[in-house]
Amino acid sequence: MAIIDSILKGAVKLGSKIPKRTNYYAQQIKVLKKLLTKAEYTAFGEHFHFSNILQQQNPIHEFQTTVKMYDYSSIYKEWWYRAIKGEPYVCWPNHIKYFALSSGTSEAASKYIPVTKELLRAFKRGSIRQLIAQANYDLPTEHFSKGMLMIGGSTLLDFNGSHYSGDLSGITAANIPIWFQRFYKPGKKISRYKDWETKLSEIVKSARNWDIGVIVGVPAWVQILMERIINEYQVQTIHDIWPNLRIYVHAGVSIEPYRKSIAKLTAFPLIFSDTYLASEGLIAYQERPNQEQGMRMLLDNGIFYEFVPFNEQNFDSDGNMKPDAEALTIKDVEVGREYALLLSTCAGAWRYLIGDTIRFTNLELAEIVITGRTKHFLSLCGEHLSVENMSHAIKLTADDLKIDINEFAVAGIPHDTLFAHHWFIGSNKAVSEQSIKERLDFRLKEINDDYRTERTSALKEIYVTVLPDDAFIDFMATKGKLGSAHKFPRVLKGKLLEEWQAFIANYKNTF
Repeated sequence: MAIIDSILKGAVKLGSKIPKRTNYYAQQIKVLKKLLTKAEYTAFGEHFHFSNILQQQNPIHEFQTTVKMYDYSSIYKEWWYRAIKGEPYVCWPNHIKYFALSSGTSEAASKYIPVTKELLRAFKRGSIRQLIAQANYDLPTEHFSKGMLMIGGSTLLDFNGSHYSGDLSGITAANIPIWFQRFYKPGKKISRYKDWETKLSEIVKSARNWDIGVIVGVPAWVQILMERIINEYQVQTIHDIWPNLRIYVHAGVSIEPYRKSIAKLTAFPLIFSDTYLASEGLIAYQERPNQEQGMRMLLDNGIFYEFVPFNEQNFDSDGNMKPDAEALTIKDVEVGREYALLLSTCAGAWRYLIGDTIRFTNLELAEIVITGRTKHFLSLCGEHLSVENMSHAIKLTADDLKIDINEFAVAGIPHDTLFAHHWFIGSNKAVSEQSIKERLDFRLKEINDDYRTERTSALKEIYVTVLPDDAFIDFMATKGKLGSAHKFPRVLKGKLLEEWQAFIANYKNTF
């Protein structure tokens, strides 16, 4: 195995020295042309005249003026429902074999996102690039022989006679390359379990038999797993079981609220590596170690991107994109501005609003950070509070009060004729709700000028309810969203807020 390990690290080092092309606009033109050519004779391609778009001198302009913009509801109602029923050549050639059940929190119902063989290949290419980036981390040669624990959904997919469906992590794990299988944990048997508690228990039982170097998963579930392993084997830290654990690849939510809690479970600091992985594609990954500047976008890997400035001209007060929204290309974006992403992909998503908002931190390296979701923000009266603002304020508040806050959510509520925010804070340590309220309010005013202004006018009050961490997990269990990539929504609205309020009214009587 030592020879294989040396070859792997050599390949990683060589790959890291390959010059990176920086003409991102040219890359994106090439990607769009490939997508249009591939889908030219689908029902979607014929409806929107892809053949004509490809003949134009400026195909991007023609594409943007010819093809309408979609969110999930509209593209499903007009096109994807046909593919889900088994019809081939709807938005992408041939029959769609897989559909990923989206774990997004903006809607209660599951979304069925098409996953094609081309998209699976794009996932693999992006994952290899992320592996190659580990050469920047100055890791020992033996690291590349260690296992990679991927805490994801079941590889036992549901089949309806036409297609398979399940979590994206389960679909990708079921299609991992043969050469990678010896590194992959928890292995085929445990990966098939659908019951999350059973899967966690089996991972804990097997933990001592594995030599893990990299762990991949959503922060809340990684923390829970580490705690259970430590408790099961009566050790001090996770490194007593996995001494070679060096890298934690996280995705889904901001890592900031979890850093302190995870640090308490380790003997030495882990390398945190951020990833922007969605059901629609692998969008970006952290290329530079221990950098908080952002993740590098994959601009030549089967996705054509458009960037819609996230402002009142393009979105209404509920976060819905307006029909005449302005969509920019990679050559027009600016550092510091917030954009919603439109994707056209090698799985038949076209000008599709993914629901995330991002901000560029470095144009030369095409690095971005995720700032929130189009419908996960608060602006009842002009406070324009993003998830990024919330996460940062929560981290500072926790530091101020010397407590851990891993989970939180906020709702906008009426206050007489004006407005208030109600925060729900997860903490297992006894702490005054008033002290959290004061520090959180102070930090939010410090971070966000609009919030500070509105606190003197229309935003009249802040309420805080402290709950044990388990309350958030237990609520997710009632929704059937335990484990994998499922995460608690940071902003509660509508029916979801009503369900949460009913849940905690009963829950608070039990602790």
